[in-house]
Amino acid sequence: MPRIRLALTIFATALPWSGQALAHGGHASAGENAPAALPADPAHGAEESWLAGDHHIHSRFSVGLDKKVDPPTPIMGEDASYPAAMNAVMARRYGLSWIVATDHGGPNHSKVHRDHAYPDLLHARAAVPDLIQFFGMELNTPGADHSSIIVPPGNDEVDRLTDLERRFDSKEAWPEDPARDQEARMIDALKAMDAQNPRPVLIAHHPSRSATGLGVYGKTTPQELRGWNDTAPNVAIGMEGAPGHQATHQQRERFPNPNADKLPEEYRGRGAYGRYPTMGGFDQMTARLGGFWDSMLGEGRRWWITANSDSHTHWSDGGIDHWPGEYSKTYVLAAKSHNAILASLRAGRAFVTTGDLVSSVDFKAEAGGQTVMTGGALTIKRGQDVTVSIRVRDPQTPNANGDKPDVARIDLVRGKVMGRAKDRNSDTNPTTRVEARFSPDSWTRNGEFITIRHVLKGVKASEYIRLRGTNTQELEPLADVKGENAWADLWFYTNPIFIEAR
Repeated sequence: MPRIRLALTIFATALPWSGQALAHGGHASAGENAPAALPADPAHGAEESWLAGDHHIHSRFSVGLDKKVDPPTPIMGEDASYPAAMNAVMARRYGLSWIVATDHGGPNHSKVHRDHAYPDLLHARAAVPDLIQFFGMELNTPGADHSSIIVPPGNDEVDRLTDLERRFDSKEAWPEDPARDQEARMIDALKAMDAQNPRPVLIAHHPSRSATGLGVYGKTTPQELRGWNDTAPNVAIGMEGAPGHQATHQQRERFPNPNADKLPEEYRGRGAYGRYPTMGGFDQMTARLGGFWDSMLGEGRRWWITANSDSHTHWSDGGIDHWPGEYSKTYVLAAKSHNAILASLRAGRAFVTTGDLVSSVDFKAEAGGQTVMTGGALTIKRGQDVTVSIRVRDPQTPNANGDKPDVARIDLVRGKVMGRAKDRNSDTNPTTRVEARFSPDSWTRNGEFITIRHVLKGVKASEYIRLRGTNTQELEPLADVKGENAWADLWFYTNPIFIEAR
């Protein structure tokens, strides 16, 4: 038995409910489990720090289905392998401060969430109390692909989530109901989320995974994402910039297969992008300079990006995934509590990185005595100079692959804010450009910290700026080759700062 499988077996038998009962139709209801105490919200003004997290993680309650019976019955552990507590332990091991449980399923999966996944999360919270753990799900999104729903904590969190899944998940109904898989249904779902108090957060998953070319989108389209953001801007806040499933190279090295070229496409491309590839490990909607993300920012939309593992089964167990935090991290600047982290996610006070290329990015803009940071908006008089300051921590400790990657270059990206696009399927912003490229000979280094100062002279119109950086020499992230080593191609991206010229 592989080492991790053996550890998992021992771990599962130690849990306070019986896995055998689940396999044979027994259940542990949420009502039988008093919610684990949640950390108290810090006092106003509590110290904030960069907290790494992952909002897309599966447990063994992302189920398979036995379709020999009617209705199909869930098969625990078929689509994903581990209990929530093991995910939490591994997340903490790889430096995370917060995670979100995001199981998904098919017919009647809302009952699996209520009777099994939620009690499992409560046990994980008790087992790893120093890790912030949210209850959430991966929604089979009506009319699109998938998305995270992150539920604010509370005694009714299971009711709020399972109600949304029961009413709106496109695969919940049995017999199957095609009417549930329509764009209009997703708009109704967002209205329902927006009406909840407190509101959840929704983030689109792997938006271009079904794309067949550059700008040739599949299930998730630019006009859909605009519609989500228009309907509930405090709920539908962004998308995965870097998808999970990036351990295909390690999985193939560990389990060599002479018929590798005959494997399904998703087992060959980074991120399970089998039709059109990722670019530097990032979705084309984010990675293409002047592409979809820049078109959204060019409308002034507060549309943020994240990164995560999409962990189902670790590569050392034959899957294509890393553990939460092993390869990808989303950092938010927040005090360590559920509500503070959610507030920072909504405000875009976040950056993402792969391979632990960086561990903090302080990105600020200043003019006229006012200073704002990532996710903020700086108001200036037309023609005023704006000073950009950047302080990046380039850690010199080995990452999870045993490497010490160095930041080779940091780019300051700049684009104009021009108002709402007439074409709701627009995925370009022709004004976006690289304002400046910084390399070791143009920055100051003190130990692990890189500092940069740059002045935008005489800013005459509303704009946005954002950062990206890499350990490669690629001026633009190239399309990823199937089977490539993700650890050799690392990038970080910040969310933008808006500059509003009056």
